[in-house]
Amino acid sequence: MEFEHYTVALLVTCPDEPEWGDGEREALQDAHLAHLADLHEAGHLLAVGPLADPDGELRGLLLFRCGVDEARALAEDDPAVRAGAFLLRVLPWSIPAGGLHFTPTRLPRSMADVRG
Repeated sequence: MEFEHYTVALLVTCPDEPEWGDGEREALQDAHLAHLADLHEAGHLLAVGPLADPDGELRGLLLFRCGVDEARALAEDDPAVRAGAFLLRVLPWSIPAGGLHFTPTRLPRSMADVRG
């Protein structure tokens, strides 16, 4: 059996997340969303979205088309990760070939896009 290899990155709540001033959190979220949209448009990121973790620890899931080292580097360049809002867990993931199909879509680049 053939397998396809992907990388899953989990955004984890940082226990030492800095306090954000007025407008800082939304500006950081906009930069975070723009970074993810750039990765998606470049073909590195297949899927991304927030997680509804009842414990509040896991915040988001990113599915990369590249290996672990490259995915980690791309995710670490996220402004929200660099600012200390999130920690990362990066894991290889393999599935039987042909098990995933994605339809091209446009990701939001800001909270204004999210709100429509």
